Formats: sequence, structure tokens, C-alpha cells
Amino acid sequence: MKSYENDGVDLEDGKTRKAGDKPILRKIPNQALLSGLAYCISSCSMILVNKFVLSSYNFNAGIFLMLYQNFVSVIIVVILSLMGLITTEPLTWRLIKVWFPVNVIFVGMLITSMFSLKYINVAMVTVLKNVTNVITAVGEMYLFNKQHDNRVWLALFLMIISAVSGGITDLSFNAVGYTWQIANCFLTASYSLTLRRTMDTAKQVTQSGNLNEFSMVLLNNTLSLPLGLILSFAFNETDYLYTTPLLRLPGFWLVMTLSGLLGLAISFTSMWFLHQTGATTYSLVGSLNKIPLSIAGIVLFNVPTSLQNSASILFGLVAGVVFARAKMREKI
Repeated sequence: MKSYENDGVDLEDGKTRKAGDKPILRKIPNQALLSGLAYCISSCSMILVNKFVLSSYNFNAGIFLMLYQNFVSVIIVVILSLMGLITTEPLTWRLIKVWFPVNVIFVGMLITSMFSLKYINVAMVTVLKNVTNVITAVGEMYLFNKQHDNRVWLALFLMIISAVSGGITDLSFNAVGYTWQIANCFLTASYSLTLRRTMDTAKQVTQSGNLNEFSMVLLNNTLSLPLGLILSFAFNETDYLYTTPLLRLPGFWLVMTLSGLLGLAISFTSMWFLHQTGATTYSLVGSLNKIPLSIAGIVLFNVPTSLQNSASILFGLVAGVVFARAKMREKI
């Protein structure tokens, strides 16, 4: 549910895109513009719909919501695979054993994202997610001996300032939500740091010697189902699900299904957009996309705000764009 611009890995969906992959869509005019709009709309809509389900409906079973979304993704990918429209790797025990540890982090990342989104407004979530970049950069430095230039560290410093000032001036501050979001930042960074190495190992145990986008979607979401069920029981969501009248509303199921479809749409549209442009444009648009998302989150959910808090949010969004540009120049 979610988003990232770390070397082409969508952390909230656990999917990896490579510029060398073959396009799956036929050539149509203005694909770059259309794919960019589709990616922006689907990624913004996913977060807003999740916020609507968790806050406006006051749905108190975030783990079940994650389970249902992942189940929808699995069903659609399996159907497309059976129809021959896409290809996926068989889920062998060797592949599952290699992927399971990173999938645990993936599930924790999704669940903490759901919990934080329930208590924190969308704009502050987008700003606080910038802390993930700071943790990832530090992790890369210590784990992989990767050095960053001064522009990157300046952008990261600006992100920390915006997150702290945003929290201090947040009129709807919720300690529980902020705690879940901090946990989400650490889990997202951990997922980013471990994913690449796990992918290299996983490719060695697949039949084709490769692990494409759709195989990762199927693998991550399928493995998340039993783990999510266990956590749903552990967090005692079953009693709530048994008594809540929301599950008897067709409209509520429609919205939840829409959220699952949007999660899969992010995978398809982001891959399409990356094919038509490149990693540089993809990363920059991903950062710029947070600006209308934050504005929409404040307006649609009537978030109480102040001039100081709005300035902190804007500062954090600009810091994200500065970071994206600094990373681009770092790769040149």
C-alpha cells in the first residue's frame, strides 16, 4: 500500500522492476504520459482508500484488510497466469525457504503501515516515511560500505527536521500511530536492504533462473496469507470480525475489493511507467506524487492543521524531491 523509490523496489508492495524487462503492453500513443498518470492515480488512490476503510469506516482489523488485499492479488495473478497472459515461477519448497525470511519483514511492513495510517493523517504519513530513506542510507553505509555525497546527506537531514517539526506541530498527534509509523520505517528499510540479496539467491533456485515481477507478487502475497492469519488470531481480530456489522455491508466489501485491485494496479502501472521512461523519471515522479496525495489527504478527511504544520509538511515533501534529485546525480 503503498511506495518507494529505492533502486526501483516498491517496498509497500514488495515488487521489483527492471528497466531491461520486456514491455507487456502493446504500443499506443503517449504511453509515457498515460503510464505516468495511471501510476500516480493508482498509488494515490490506494493510500486514500486504505485511509477511508480504516478511519472513515472505523474498521479495527488492519491485518484482515491486508489479508483480503493480498488474497485478491493472488487470485488475479493466478487467473492471468492460467489464461497465459503472464508467466510465473512455480512456488517450490526451495524457493519458499529462501524467500520466507524476507516475507516476514514484508508482512510486518504492511501491517505497521495499516496501523499507522489508521491513527495518522495521510500528509504526515508521507512525511514520516522519509525517515525510511535515512535508515536505509545508514544501513547501506554500514552493511555494504556504500558512500553517499553531501547533497544526499543534506536532503536526509532536511527530512529529519521536517519529520520532527511536523510531529511537534501536528494538531492530531497520536503517540500510538507515530509508534507504528516508526516501526514501519525500520521494517521498510530492512526490507529494502535485504531484498536484493534475497532475490539473487532466489533466482538460483527457480526453474528459469529468473524471478519476474508477477512471480514476486504471487510469492510475497501467497506466503503472507498463512502468516497474516496467525497474526490476526494473535491480535484477537477474529472476535471483532465476528461482531462488526461492517462485514454485512456490500458497500464495505466493494471498497475493500477496490483496495486490493488498486494494490495490484500499482504493480502493473509502475512497471509500465518504468518501461516507458526510466528509473530517474520514475523516482522523481514518485516524490512529486506525494504532494497532491498530501493535499488530498488533508482535504478529503478534514484534517485539522495549522500554518506551522502545513509548512513542516511542505518542507518534508520538498526534502523528498531534493533527495530524489541528489540520488540521481549520485548515480551519474
